[in-house]
Amino acid sequence: MSTGPRHPGDLQRDILAALADRDGRAATVAELHTDVGATSAGAVLQSLKRLRQAGRVETVAGRRPIRWRLTGAPPSAPAVAAPILRPNGRLYHPRALADGSDVDVLARMRSHGVPVLLYGPPGTGKTALVEAAFPDLVTIAGDGDTAVADFTGEYTQEPDGTYRFVHGPLVTAMREGRVLFIDDATLIAPSVLAVLYPAMDGRGEITVKAHTGETIKAADGFYVIAGHNPGVAGAILTEALSSRFAVHIEVTSDWDLAERLGVPQQAITVAMNLAANAASGAIGWSPQLRELLAVKKVTETLGLDAALANLVAVAPAIDRPLVAEVVSRVTGRTIRPLALGPQLPAAPPPVR
Repeated sequence: MSTGPRHPGDLQRDILAALADRDGRAATVAELHTDVGATSAGAVLQSLKRLRQAGRVETVAGRRPIRWRLTGAPPSAPAVAAPILRPNGRLYHPRALADGSDVDVLARMRSHGVPVLLYGPPGTGKTALVEAAFPDLVTIAGDGDTAVADFTGEYTQEPDGTYRFVHGPLVTAMREGRVLFIDDATLIAPSVLAVLYPAMDGRGEITVKAHTGETIKAADGFYVIAGHNPGVAGAILTEALSSRFAVHIEVTSDWDLAERLGVPQQAITVAMNLAANAASGAIGWSPQLRELLAVKKVTETLGLDAALANLVAVAPAIDRPLVAEVVSRVTGRTIRPLALGPQLPAAPPPVR
């Protein structure tokens, strides 16, 4: 393609042609700059932004540097089906969602700027899914004490006694075009969460009042996703928060995955039975994948009966009798909460 100044429309045409030649493979601004022979990478970026507004191109989520492809093109990476290594060294096993894998769908939501709220009981894998989907993740763990400063930053005292403002994770994610995951978002006070809203709507910016009233603008790639545990004490999904997330996805435990990971079948049957009881309102708690993986570990160490007894013990006190009843019915043995028994007999003194 010819080099030198050209009409913006011509540059957009050349960019579209270059992307089409890649057969669905995404490209960075630098690569397209080379492909089309533009005068500057900045001109390529501006043309890409105009093409995105027109719905002609999109960004590929979770890639650094940001990559671009034709809208509707197949993913530039192979379909995500194999286990994905998380930052903690554990593997995440993708699950089906809509017309693809959960990891793939979340990446597409990011590329189209559609915020997602994941909801479900604790231990079902919400955090694991987000970590697997977005390698450029910044996380805030929410609770009742989370303050605006935990999002935007605060002054910190230096060794010499002076104070320095340290920007928070929201500012980091906005400036670097990364994903902000708000875990347990509904435990955070609505007045605190309001700091997010200007960043999530059409303004794409926030004002840090604590630091000279500076304005932070969101870079391309910035995205917000949140987790919600319904039924957890203090978790309140307000209308203001709910309306900010266009897509709500329920995350439940994957019993098939539990079996593939080696969880004893009786423990899975117990969990499924208790999940049905929870759905009918007969019980407020049921074990999820996290608890089942703990059963597997305890079984490997102490045996299945001890692992099931521990499962009864970790249940909330109000639900413990029904949990014990279900465990005993499934196993055909009386299983009580794991507890100390009587004193063992003393060993005889050694023979001299």
